[in-house]
Amino acid sequence: MWNRKRPPARPWTDAFFATQNIRRNLPLPIAFNALIASLLIAIGAGAALPAAAQSSLPTLGDGSALTTGEERRLGDRIIRELYRDPDYIDDPVLVDYVQGLWRALLAAARARGELSPELDERFAWEVLLGRDRTVNAFALPGGYLGVHLGLMGVVATRDELASVLAHELSHVTQRHISRLMAQQSRQTPLLLGAMVLAALAASKNPGATQALVVGGQALAVQNQLNFSRDMEREADRIGYGLMEPSGFAPQGFVSMFDKLQQANRLNDNGSWPYLRSHPLTTQRMADMQSRLPPGGVAQPAPGDLEHAMVAARARVLSNPGVDALRLWMAEPESTGFASQPAPRRAAALYTAALASNQLREFSAARSAQARLHAVVRGDAAAQRQSQRLAAEIELAAGLPEAALQHVHGIQEGAGRPELVLRTQALLRLGRTAEVTGALQTWVVNHPHDATVWQLLASTWQAQGQPLRAVRAEAESHAARYDYAAAVDRFKAGQDLARKSSSAADYIEASIIDTRLRAMELLVREQAAER
Repeated sequence: MWNRKRPPARPWTDAFFATQNIRRNLPLPIAFNALIASLLIAIGAGAALPAAAQSSLPTLGDGSALTTGEERRLGDRIIRELYRDPDYIDDPVLVDYVQGLWRALLAAARARGELSPELDERFAWEVLLGRDRTVNAFALPGGYLGVHLGLMGVVATRDELASVLAHELSHVTQRHISRLMAQQSRQTPLLLGAMVLAALAASKNPGATQALVVGGQALAVQNQLNFSRDMEREADRIGYGLMEPSGFAPQGFVSMFDKLQQANRLNDNGSWPYLRSHPLTTQRMADMQSRLPPGGVAQPAPGDLEHAMVAARARVLSNPGVDALRLWMAEPESTGFASQPAPRRAAALYTAALASNQLREFSAARSAQARLHAVVRGDAAAQRQSQRLAAEIELAAGLPEAALQHVHGIQEGAGRPELVLRTQALLRLGRTAEVTGALQTWVVNHPHDATVWQLLASTWQAQGQPLRAVRAEAESHAARYDYAAAVDRFKAGQDLARKSSSAADYIEASIIDTRLRAMELLVREQAAER
């Protein structure tokens, strides 16, 4: 984890959303933070497993207390809750950008042998974004990764963001959560019970958690802290090795640590190093600096235009408030703005345009976007982001035809953001037949994309195809692991099919019957887990 000392301001947190109240209320937050990952295991397993780990860091791949299948199921259980959290956000632009970095790192991990074929096949390898304004990212069991918008908003380069993703990816490939479980199983039953009760109580009564955990054993806590520090160092070293093969500058690791060090000065409680769940940032910086090639400069690479715009978007979408939006709108009019570097101007203009759009001041939004487009001229990736923003503004202004023109202007690099924008515009124009094929192709290749499934449901409904619409709605629920809701919609589809005499509906009904049985099985499995 990257910044576990800072108490999150929102429920989306670095292990499980319910544990944020534990961290806020305990008198020894640093000590208890080291147990958060173990709380995940305790909730998922319900009982201690046989001890398999030693006090020192195990050999890579050694000491796993969970099978890959068990870890994936545990991750699925946790992720179901995060999908329901109001801080979860599926912004096509931000998700597309992060996924691009993530895919490059995964490819490098495969090529270097860090990602085994078994893990590659069994784990989800999905990234979720949270609207939390804290600087943090976290790994979950089963190949799930969470990134706070606060982190995306402060990183100056794609290399810095990639360094965080590489670090968290390494937590997963090295089976750190499973190894933590093995370490935890060596603790006393009383401590394990207190951890489980505290995690469960946190989601119901934050005030009750302090009394449940304060009695934990100091020696057990210290052992857990030591284990955690070793894992963080390991994730740093392996993540660093993924940077260059992925096309990112290794200096991003060092510059990212510098940002964390600055943040920690504001939020540090002064605990001695042996009482910290993570190595001191200075120690981690020194380790990464020593790995730079001779003559390497431990400075961040210049921020490119696209990243500057993406970071600006993250800051705005983290819901900073009307006052902040107004200040951002005014920044491009400040004295000396024209003399600032291009990435800084691009970020400010993007922020101003998006802030104006959120405040429904569309004239100001269009003006800022036009100035932005002039700044990024010649940079294909940045121009694509500018046109996406222009389409977004026109949609918000109720001008879908104008939005379509901007979407159609994106020739190279068009992807999911363009598909979503185009669908939204065509839905408003009543021309859904033009996009149905593209949506169907997308969900075939990305069956867990809940947002696109829902858009497909809307297009089918607009075309007078209620059975197909209901099935798409069910698939959208299933993609978010809400199997009970999926069962409800599939049953509604069965009712519709009984009233239809269409041959096409007969085929769709057969698919619905098959998917309903699969969802009912998953619902029973969920019930058994409780």
